Amino acid sequence: MPHPVDAPTRPPSRAALRIDAHQHFWHYDAAAYSWIDESMRAIRRDFLPSDLAPALAATGQDGTVAVQARQSLAETEWLLQLSGTFPWIKGVVGWLPLAEQGAAIGRLLEHFGAHDRLKGVRHVLQAEPDAYFADPGFNDALGEVARAGLTYDLLIVARQLPAALKWVDRHPTLRIVLDHIAKPAVDGAPSLAWRRDINELARRPNLFCKFSGVVTEVPGWRWFPELVRPYFEVVLEAFGPERLMFGSDWPVCLLAADYPRWHAVVANLLLPLSPAERAAIMGGTATAAYRLES
Repeated sequence: MPHPVDAPTRPPSRAALRIDAHQHFWHYDAAAYSWIDESMRAIRRDFLPSDLAPALAATGQDGTVAVQARQSLAETEWLLQLSGTFPWIKGVVGWLPLAEQGAAIGRLLEHFGAHDRLKGVRHVLQAEPDAYFADPGFNDALGEVARAGLTYDLLIVARQLPAALKWVDRHPTLRIVLDHIAKPAVDGAPSLAWRRDINELARRPNLFCKFSGVVTEVPGWRWFPELVRPYFEVVLEAFGPERLMFGSDWPVCLLAADYPRWHAVVANLLLPLSPAERAAIMGGTATAAYRLES
């Protein structure tokens, strides 16, 4: 009988993998995870593969992409170690000191890239000033990331979209994945500014988008399915199913919704789409963008 952490498992199939494109693990430490403030007491504890595996099995997921939650080389190493132990962690988006290393980042990329589960890198740009997008070291390093065939996860808030648009045009060969639909305030109808910037961003063919982290952008985390529908419709129209992917943002999502509820809400939003389009959003797009293996 398999250990529960080894779930989810499925018979070999040529069907698209079902992938959660965005989740995190951590050993909680107040100093290391200072962004988890007092209002987030529910996630001030360890979250490990054994905690996530039952939810993945219950929702029929084949695997996940584990994304960095702190800017630490030690965490990147740890996530890669986890992916070697738990084959359902299909990919890791880690953190590397891009701005500090600049074009010399190649040495670190070679070291970490020796592990075939490293699929991308991310820096927490939402905490940086707009001027960071022009940082020479950061941009030089991203050229090396592109040459290494890795993705870059773009974590920003909606007000940073204009600066991000200029930055994206500097990196036409870099596969870029927009996290959490750029974190607009989900409070009533989508703003005209966010819709405009999302549509402009989606004109770049090297851009992908994660429909994730949405319910935690609702004031007070008091949400209902029809509140998030217009935001889904905007990114679906802008990116199309072939560049849009499902993500849970677990365990951060637990502040507003448990894993099965968020998964069910997204599945319901996909009902009007064709089976092929649903399969793309629920795993095919992530598999292509991150070059995941079965």
